[in-house]
Amino acid sequence: MSFDCQPLLKGDLVELKPLCSEHYDDLYAVAADPLIWEQHSDKNRHEEENFQLFFREALASGGALTAIDARTQLVIGSSRFHGYDKKRSEVEIGWTFLARSHWGGIYNAEMKHLMLQHAFRFVNCVVFLVGPRNLRSQRAVEKVGGVRVGSRLDAGGIDSYVYRITAEQFTQL
Repeated sequence: MSFDCQPLLKGDLVELKPLCSEHYDDLYAVAADPLIWEQHSDKNRHEEENFQLFFREALASGGALTAIDARTQLVIGSSRFHGYDKKRSEVEIGWTFLARSHWGGIYNAEMKHLMLQHAFRFVNCVVFLVGPRNLRSQRAVEKVGGVRVGSRLDAGGIDSYVYRITAEQFTQL
């Protein structure tokens, strides 16, 4: 069975849909908030030119998802599956951001739970790569069960902490 990188996932709070070009305006309206990116290695992603590059890369990745508030049907953010490795039985979840109106844990927790549940149908391990200065994302990953296991370069060549969750750990959460 091949890994489905862009599933349709539905929870009580969040729906995740495959990213498409029609989501650009709504997603940029969320991403234009500079506070979302203040701890990120690309602090200027709120600037439209930088976000356009991010969005194009997300579309090209084939694994990006748009997060939608299940109640209002408004776009609230995005996340992505990346680097599926069948041999290692591993996939990465990352590039996640949410509107500040949806910060506080419950939306991110459900989004990650949906993505983890989906991933563990195909792999035994999920990894998250988080910048050393991105304390907010580190805490968010730890809240969903991620355990820091080291560091490595991310897809952009930036040193990042590696967090992982195994299928066995996930079933115990």
